[in-house]
Amino acid sequence: MPSRDPWMTWKDLGRGAVKSLTGSLLVAMPTLRDPHFERTVVFLLAHEADGALGVVLNRPTGVSVSEVLPGWEPLVSGPQVLFEGGPVGADSAICVARARPGVAGFVGFSRVVGQIGTLDLSREPLKVAERVDYVRVYHGYAGWGAGQLERELDEGSWFVFSALPSDPFLAAPEDLWQLVLRRQGGMTAAVAHYPSDPHLN
Repeated sequence: MPSRDPWMTWKDLGRGAVKSLTGSLLVAMPTLRDPHFERTVVFLLAHEADGALGVVLNRPTGVSVSEVLPGWEPLVSGPQVLFEGGPVGADSAICVARARPGVAGFVGFSRVVGQIGTLDLSREPLKVAERVDYVRVYHGYAGWGAGQLERELDEGSWFVFSALPSDPFLAAPEDLWQLVLRRQGGMTAAVAHYPSDPHLN
């Protein structure tokens, strides 16, 4: 049975065949200094043997959704801006949505986990408004080739945690990194207080 210690999550889950982490959160270790991913929380939309794809949840931009996707802004949750989903495909847009309770699915909605999935932005916003509770739009995404994410996990670049249904739609996304770490408890919760610049500690 896998260990409940979050520090061991990947080592325990990753033995043998590749286990899909689709729907999980990748939380950057404080030592991960890649500017694209420093102190990020990534929601994995897909994780298979040939690679993985996700969006960064905690990097809002100053660009209003209405500027690039007229008609979608009333559906967008929290700050009604685009989010920087990752360094790949900056010209692309991915919409993450949470279907309302009891909605089994509908055209244009691809389920990821639970009631959360991706939503086709070519759909008419008014036609999906009554089917979703929360919507957030990302430009770009985080992508990994075959074995790349597994190597980063083995190197200790990321924590892996289960996502809460509210995580992709927080009104204060800039707090998500610390929030996710704190709710794990124990030693992991203490990581939330790691200074952004350890030389100032």
